[in-house]
Amino acid sequence: MTKYPRDEFDRVPENSARHGVHRASLEVATRSLVPVMIFGVAALCVGLLAFLIVPKISGQDTAVNPPISHASPTAATAPGTAPGTKASASATPSAAPRTTAVKTPSPTPTPGSVVDKSTPVAIFNATGIGGLAAQYSATAASDGWTVSQTGNWTGAPQSVSSIIYSGPAQKANAEALGKLLNIATLLDSAEMGIPLTVVLGPGA
Repeated sequence: MTKYPRDEFDRVPENSARHGVHRASLEVATRSLVPVMIFGVAALCVGLLAFLIVPKISGQDTAVNPPISHASPTAATAPGTAPGTKASASATPSAAPRTTAVKTPSPTPTPGSVVDKSTPVAIFNATGIGGLAAQYSATAASDGWTVSQTGNWTGAPQSVSSIIYSGPAQKANAEALGKLLNIATLLDSAEMGIPLTVVLGPGA
């Protein structure tokens, strides 16, 4: 007990837990942070569980549903089926499509490319050897040629035997007749007035 009389500052409970001027404010601040810390720890635990467990659950869901195959059921061979049976035959490809043959039209022969032995042929002897024109005439006639005239040559002297044909249309005939009579010289001229003219020169 003090000898001084009690005043308003002495009216403090004897069992008060406060000591000092700033102790009360510190206790209130500490007490208010506890719920915040508890909430933060709980949120952290929930986030950790979601990070670890949710991917596993979603992975199991995808594994349960395998991708659907679009293969035709008839294309696969049944297990245990021997080759050559109906099941394996269904997997074989269908027969190849038929191809239609296209007939190529034959080329139209151009004038002068076809031999026509009915064309009149005149044979003249320019060698002076008697009977030579008749001899060649018989050879041409026996091969199917039409000999329309034979005789002696009255034109300019000839150095070789030749066949004179009238225009490109008679070229094939002149070549065929030259092979038959062994005459290589062919002349294109319309002066003779005859489709084919054979002039027998020296060496015939």
